Amino acid sequence: MKVLLLQDVKGLGKKGEICEVKDGYGKNFLIAKGLADFATNAVINRYKAEQKKAAEMAAEEKALMEMAAKKIEEVTLKIVQKVGANGSLYGAITKEDIAESLAKEHRIEIDKKTIELKSPIKSTGVYEVEIKLGHGIHATLKVDVEAQ
Repeated sequence: MKVLLLQDVKGLGKKGEICEVKDGYGKNFLIAKGLADFATNAVINRYKAEQKKAAEMAAEEKALMEMAAKKIEEVTLKIVQKVGANGSLYGAITKEDIAESLAKEHRIEIDKKTIELKSPIKSTGVYEVEIKLGHGIHATLKVDVEAQ
């Protein structure tokens, strides 16, 4: 019996491969557990169509991420914070502060978890913050911290 593997099966093959297996193993284990499906033309064509659609969506998402990276690279984000007598900030500028300011001022929505701060921002000045957007795409945001 020929089956199309829907998941990796140890000792048999990887997802998407067509394997020849014994009838009992195929019906009672692989197909029953959802690890494989009968390798008919309809099933194979549906699987190929799903893979093609997933690849197209991934390419579209990557293009959107690249556009967002270009937009972020062009922006200099200004954050105004209260400063103490010695010139240091009251508290530090956090990833959440940067994400909120970026959304409010420039209408660029990013998750705070994607922001990489090498060290806490505790004084005024211009800092470069790396943002990991996914699909191996990184952007550098300039953050200008000014005294209030």
